[in-house]
Amino acid sequence: MRGAQELERWLLDLELFGMRFGLDRMRRLLTVLGAPQERFASVHVVGSNGKSSTTRLLAGVLRAEGLRTGAYLSPHLVSFAERIRVDDRDATPEQLATALHRARGATATVDRTLGEGDRVTQFEALTAAAFAELARREVEVAVVEAGLGGRYDATNVLDSTVTVLTTVGLEHTRWLGPTIRDVAREKLAVLRAGTTLVVGHGLHPDAREEAGAAARRAGARLLEAPAEPAVEPAAPGAFQRRNLATALAGAEAFLGRPLREEAVREAAATTLVPGRFEVIGAQGTPAHALAGPRIGSSAGPVTVLDGAHNPAGAEALAESLPAFVAARGEGERAAPLVLVVSVLDDKDAAAMLRALLPHAAAVVATTNAHPRALSPATLTSLSAQLGGPPAHVEADAHRALALARDLAGPSGVVLVTGSLYLLADLCRGPDRAERGATM
Repeated sequence: MRGAQELERWLLDLELFGMRFGLDRMRRLLTVLGAPQERFASVHVVGSNGKSSTTRLLAGVLRAEGLRTGAYLSPHLVSFAERIRVDDRDATPEQLATALHRARGATATVDRTLGEGDRVTQFEALTAAAFAELARREVEVAVVEAGLGGRYDATNVLDSTVTVLTTVGLEHTRWLGPTIRDVAREKLAVLRAGTTLVVGHGLHPDAREEAGAAARRAGARLLEAPAEPAVEPAAPGAFQRRNLATALAGAEAFLGRPLREEAVREAAATTLVPGRFEVIGAQGTPAHALAGPRIGSSAGPVTVLDGAHNPAGAEALAESLPAFVAARGEGERAAPLVLVVSVLDDKDAAAMLRALLPHAAAVVATTNAHPRALSPATLTSLSAQLGGPPAHVEADAHRALALARDLAGPSGVVLVTGSLYLLADLCRGPDRAERGATM
């Protein structure tokens, strides 16, 4: 496995964002690799929240319909291998190493053709590796999640027959623009002429107008997903119902026919999403195999992992909490919920806390491996300003989780949220000091 570890280190050492606008580097990479993106059909998933869940659910439906289906997701929690999936399985370490080996060779070739100071970025190299691996494994269709935005995202080299827009909120405004319309416009720039655009139900009115305008410009068919799916998803959380409804609409648009009822039920019953209302502990099991020690146990409180990292995500998470904690309570008394939170400094932490604090009996503020993580003291100060419950500071994420479990008690609920980097730190375990999940 030494070669695989070396290749992952190479990938981690590449510039993460490299927001030098343009898709020229990505197109050159794919040319060197033999244009793998032309060897499978694709559905492109863009949006502010719900992309990963919708991508997994949509891929699950197409697989249940009998297609050999791939998926490309971001970010990951423990390993880059989680981002490349074929028929509902992550790439193996060996498959990831093979894909990265090809991408490293192509990257070296492309870098030699670029001007001074211009280099292939981490996300470009990983996306190229993923497309090459999906083509090598002969998927018929890939469901591809965009990374950041759309117009200049490395995934915007696909000629997808269906584009899915999940939600639009204010995010990455430095790159995507200061308004909902600006953000929507950047995401919708992936839409191809004469194709189909599926939008999630209840899209912000400004985003909905931009979707209509983008569809008219492209001569594309515009479809709005229903508010509710026909079946219940296995993935918990009210927001997953909306994501499933959007995924089903996207799959139906891709196939050009109604979905088989048994395929819908199979996908809904079997598709779980790591790090999105992932329930671990007394009344739940992990949605994925954790590399670190188990976070929950049968004797302690239930632990919920949710990577909500912006106000819209926090609000969607908060919507699902009352029914969940009530079900854990005794009689009419809801179970106590203790919040473990870490947030990056480019997020609206106050707005996120404002959505979550009313549901919490206590807060444990912590940090994560990312250099831009807010200090726990800043989070406790914000919590106090917002009239939050008693707050505790514990900079070490694992000790913060242990403290929260003690505060919640055996019948309580611990909610870990605010950043995917925090979830990644906990999933890897305390003895694995690696860089966390990336874009």
